[in-house]
Amino acid sequence: MKERILQTADRLFYLKGIRAIGVDTIAAEIGISKRTLYNHFPSKDELIAAYLKRRFVVASPTERPATDQILGYFDALERRFSAKDFRGCPFVNAVAELGPEDRSVKKIAAAFKEARRLWFRDLLALLDVEDKEALATQLVVLVDGAIAQDLVRDDPAMARAAKAAATVLLRNAGADVE
Repeated sequence: MKERILQTADRLFYLKGIRAIGVDTIAAEIGISKRTLYNHFPSKDELIAAYLKRRFVVASPTERPATDQILGYFDALERRFSAKDFRGCPFVNAVAELGPEDRSVKKIAAAFKEARRLWFRDLLALLDVEDKEALATQLVVLVDGAIAQDLVRDDPAMARAAKAAATVLLRNAGADVE
């Protein structure tokens, strides 16, 4: 039951917004009472935190060359942008909706963004590039910028533009990019 609640909350929160969806709506969608929902999640805040933690998935490095993984991230973004249900970054959306005063949501969002940055940094370390910390930060800025541009323009090509910029950054840092 807990997983059904989370699946439903995930879908509704992401597609319609956290503030727009109450626990009544989630319970009704599943066909359970609010009491049953509250038995699994004692408050909406706990359900929101569980939703964000469920979305907290960071890629693991693979055996592919580091540059392929880094640039492939932008290809994956383009595919995601093309999906009809793409509504941006759930972590940014949550902070924007609930405000920076909601420390627990902001903490989860910041941890996700840092985990993505560290993923890039660890791949950059394999390339022995100059200033991998700064370059990793620049790459996450490109990712977030591409997401924002796609949301405003509804244009998956924004991921390609970000990938082209990432390619330039990698080359300028000394990486061998084809």
